[in-house]
Amino acid sequence: MLKRTGLQMAMKKFLFQNYLSAIRALLFLASHTRHNISFSLNLLARYSPCPTRRHWNGVKQIFRYFQGTKDIGLYYTNPSEKILVGFADAGYMSDPHTGRSQTGYVFTSSNTAISWRSVKQTMTATSSNHAEILAIHEASRECVWLRSVIQHIRESCGISSGQEAPTIIHEDNATCIAQLKDGYIKGDRTKHNLPNFFSLVTCRRVVTLLFKRFVQADLFTKALPTTTFKKSVHGIGMQRLNELK
Repeated sequence: MLKRTGLQMAMKKFLFQNYLSAIRALLFLASHTRHNISFSLNLLARYSPCPTRRHWNGVKQIFRYFQGTKDIGLYYTNPSEKILVGFADAGYMSDPHTGRSQTGYVFTSSNTAISWRSVKQTMTATSSNHAEILAIHEASRECVWLRSVIQHIRESCGISSGQEAPTIIHEDNATCIAQLKDGYIKGDRTKHNLPNFFSLVTCRRVVTLLFKRFVQADLFTKALPTTTFKKSVHGIGMQRLNELK
C-alpha cells in the first residue's frame, strides 16, 4: 500500500512538472507566432495548479497538431496601404464552473494578425449581449493603443498620415452593435452594464463597429469545426510555405 501511494505521488509530481514546462513553452508560441492555439491553451493553463491525465492529453494533442503544421506561419507583406482592422467576439459562459465568459479579439494589418488575445473575462456576464459588450470594450482599448503606436512610428519615420480614419471592428452580434451605437441608455435590460464600457465605442473618430456574420475572432472564444478553424486561421494571415508565391 505504501509503495503504491509513493508511486502515485511520484507520477503526480512528474505530471505536474512536465505540464508546467509544456504550458510555458506553448504560451511563448501562442503569444508570438501560433495564435491559433490561444483558446485551447487558455483552457489548459487554468488547470496548471492541479493537472490531470486528461489535461496532459490535451497538451499532447496540441504538440501533435504542431507536428503536422510545421510549415504554417504568419506571412507579412509590404503593401502601399496598411489598414488596421479588428475582430471581436465573446464566448458566453465558456467556464461553466465560475459562469465567466471568454473574450477574444484580433487586429490585422494588411490581412495579417499583429495583435490578438484570448482570455477569460474578469466579470460575470449576465447575458450573451453583456459578454459581447465586455469583449468589444477590451478590443477598443487595444485599438486605441495600436493606433497610438502606429502614429508614433509614422511620426518617427517622418511619414505624414493626415487625418486618420476610424478603425473598423467587426462583431457578429447585431443587437450589441445597435445598443453601443445608440450610447448608454439605462433600462431594465441595460442597467447592469456600466456606462464606461460605452465610452470608447461611442467615440466615432476612433472606432466604427460593423456587423459581420462570421468573424475571425471566433477562433479565440470557442472550439470550431475543422473547416471553420482552417478558414479562420487562413483569414488572419497564416499560410503554408507551399502556398506562398
